[in-house]
Amino acid sequence: MAGVETNPGALHYEQTLMYGRYTQDLGVFAKEEAARLRQEKDHTRIFSRDHVKRAELIEYDRSRCSKCRICSMRCQTFLISKVGEDWIFLILLGLLMALVSWAMDFAIAMCLQAQKWMYSGLEHNVSLQYLAWVTYPVVLITFSAGFVQIIAPQAVGSGIPEMKTILRGVVLKEYLTLKTFVAKVIGLTCALGSGMPLGKEGPFVHIASMCAALLSKFMSLFGGIYENESRNIEMLAAACAVGVGCCFAAPIGGVLFSIEVTSTFFAVRNYWRGFFAATFSAFIFRVLAVWNKDEETITALFKTRFRLDFPFDLQELPAFAVIGIASGFGGALFVYFHRKIVAIMRKQKTINKFLMKKRLLYPALVTLIIATLSFPPGFGQFMAGELTQKETLVTLFDNRTWAKQGIAEEFDYIGISEAWKHPRANVFVTLVIFILMKFWMSALATTIPVPCGAFMPVFVIGAAFGRLVGESMAAWFPDGIHADGSIYRIVPGGYAVVGAAALAGAVTHTISTSVIVFELTGQISHILPVMIAVILANAVSQSLQPSVYDSIIRIKKLPYLPELGWGHLEKYNIRVEDIMVRDIHFVIVNCKYRDLQDLLHCTKLKHLPLVESADSMILLGSIERSQLQTLIDNQLSRRRRMDYLKEKAQTEKKMDADSHRIIDEGIKDVHDPGVRFEVGTEESSFSPTRNGSQKPLKPALKRVPSSSHDIASGTGPLDQTGIALKSLFCVNPTDEPGEDQYEIEDDMTASEIAEWEDKQFEEQVDFNNCKIDPAPFQLVEWTSLHKTHTMFSLLGLNHAYVTSIGKLIGVVALKELRKAIEGSVTSKGVKMRPPLASFRESGNSSSESDTTEIHKLWDRRESLTLPRESSPSDTDDKSH
Repeated sequence: MAGVETNPGALHYEQTLMYGRYTQDLGVFAKEEAARLRQEKDHTRIFSRDHVKRAELIEYDRSRCSKCRICSMRCQTFLISKVGEDWIFLILLGLLMALVSWAMDFAIAMCLQAQKWMYSGLEHNVSLQYLAWVTYPVVLITFSAGFVQIIAPQAVGSGIPEMKTILRGVVLKEYLTLKTFVAKVIGLTCALGSGMPLGKEGPFVHIASMCAALLSKFMSLFGGIYENESRNIEMLAAACAVGVGCCFAAPIGGVLFSIEVTSTFFAVRNYWRGFFAATFSAFIFRVLAVWNKDEETITALFKTRFRLDFPFDLQELPAFAVIGIASGFGGALFVYFHRKIVAIMRKQKTINKFLMKKRLLYPALVTLIIATLSFPPGFGQFMAGELTQKETLVTLFDNRTWAKQGIAEEFDYIGISEAWKHPRANVFVTLVIFILMKFWMSALATTIPVPCGAFMPVFVIGAAFGRLVGESMAAWFPDGIHADGSIYRIVPGGYAVVGAAALAGAVTHTISTSVIVFELTGQISHILPVMIAVILANAVSQSLQPSVYDSIIRIKKLPYLPELGWGHLEKYNIRVEDIMVRDIHFVIVNCKYRDLQDLLHCTKLKHLPLVESADSMILLGSIERSQLQTLIDNQLSRRRRMDYLKEKAQTEKKMDADSHRIIDEGIKDVHDPGVRFEVGTEESSFSPTRNGSQKPLKPALKRVPSSSHDIASGTGPLDQTGIALKSLFCVNPTDEPGEDQYEIEDDMTASEIAEWEDKQFEEQVDFNNCKIDPAPFQLVEWTSLHKTHTMFSLLGLNHAYVTSIGKLIGVVALKELRKAIEGSVTSKGVKMRPPLASFRESGNSSSESDTTEIHKLWDRRESLTLPRESSPSDTDDKSH
């Protein structure tokens, strides 16, 4: 016989001959039950909401514009429910960044125009011209450095290295705050308005991230999802794309560039967010330019007019390849030179100490040197010193040849390109001087403690180098390249585009600079030469130096994991056991509070492993340092001390009550002994220290007559009556835990407190109220360095424990992993073994004693009921 459960709200069960069975799938039942509960909950919420709405609508119905008000209230409710969605957030982010970018560009243009106005107005006096040319940028840079130092020192520099660290999961204090945003915007505007060779691309990534962080705090008022940490990381990733997109009006290149420079692993689900926000931001940015009548329509930022039918010949590809290879060496040299400047300044302790006291002196001196060398009537005439960065790019991207055979008198194009013309030097000399001078000037200027980036200066230098190669090709082939009877002249502007993308890609280690130049110029005709040059430049630079952002991370010692350099195959043979720290600080389950205190004093680790015992070293979990400190603080807290005094007082009172009871039994009185015994019992439950609280009852209790029992027991009528009334009208102290804290006085002396604390330290630690991570990330000793690096980068780990069949044998942190990757592992705390050492010693790892120890560990592990991840046979197979 079989019976079927008839309850519709339960999982259908059929009783069969043997065990019975469920006639409905558990997953389907769970979904239906969840849907039913959700429907009931929604129905209840709608019912209660309708009651509230009816009460609100009754008031509106009595007025004249009731329908309008009802409609507005419903629209308000709808907007509040929808405003927390992603697309609203991304639109607001793109709009804000477009407005900020356009306003900053407008202010920067006004500052540069003011400098040119002062320079041109004093053309009859060279000394005053020089004074105005030099003083103007010095004042702006000094103000920028001082303003940033006072408001928010975190605003100094690019911002991409810090965002790369934040997106990895590291929290940088006060880096995404409102005051940092204000300091970054104002400081960057003044720094770029000074005319120094600085960029805005890196700082704009930081500015966009701050906008996203501040906007998330605002949007959290409408939806709690924006308080989630993972959600904020996703929005910061989209903000990085917006920063590049609105800076160059290049949404596609901006998204790809932000992914390359800020993310090791990128979540594809964030792809649409980056493109949506960057596209909207770039669109608004160019629309504002049209609205301000800077442009006639939405066009590229540096529009070029290259030939489309025959942009280049195949015979020119070797020249483009040379540009890529040379740019790779140049990019590596730029990063090395920039890092050396910082290292030299730090090593000179006397100079460094002096400049730390006079913080504004260093930026002022650097600005004075650069402004002096770029003074147009002086040395600046050999390097087009009067042109701004934007004007320089416009002239370098021009598709007309500046000279035939390199002779200056045959200058073909006039306008702002005349700045490259010198009566006693040809175009090649001017371009070479420009490249060399701007190279070290840009590297030096990026060390100034102001908000600045390095992308645009390097981009301009690369464009000048490409132009130099293009002009050389035009000089070598004055009649152009012959193909099929047609003559096509060399286009030097195309070489400038290739050089700009190649050098910028070499310095930043990115391929997306090729896409950025296509969007900047509005033409894709040179896609093949650009891609060839950028890939070759990356191949050369990555084998020589880290990217400029990774170099700054090393300079600032930010907690970030460097990339595994290719070309060093020996790093792939290093295992975790070669680099792990074997001297481990750990917490034992049966430890005492004194052991915890000693452990916290000798280490500064934020997480400590919890093991079964010092002999077995079986890893049970991980505990945060703050949790351990809380355990100690609670053990020595004043509340526990007051509980101790209360317990001590109650013990003494019980002893007094027993003595009073003996006295009462021996005395014969005419009064009711039951009442006397009850009063004595109540007296015994209170401390003598409460006499002070009974003083207000004194006048009302003076009429109570005394008795022989009072004299015999040693207590007066005042005390007994007060206790009796208190027992009748007051609440039992056990019902109010806070009552005794005020009745018991903390009259312990310092020596008594120290003695009490010593006793507390000798007690065993209770971990029941402590948050323990039962499954911290673990590695086995055979894990390769490459796999370890991948897991640390993918999961954002800061440390990992190394275990062998559950036994803790070491720990690997970012520090050890970074040293192993950089090839500078020392013997201090890290035992570095030669490559393939683990493989050579594998024959000795499967000895009989080790096997016996392994079985012992497994027996202990079974008794602890810990989850198994592998079997002993698997371990033996690995050892062989």
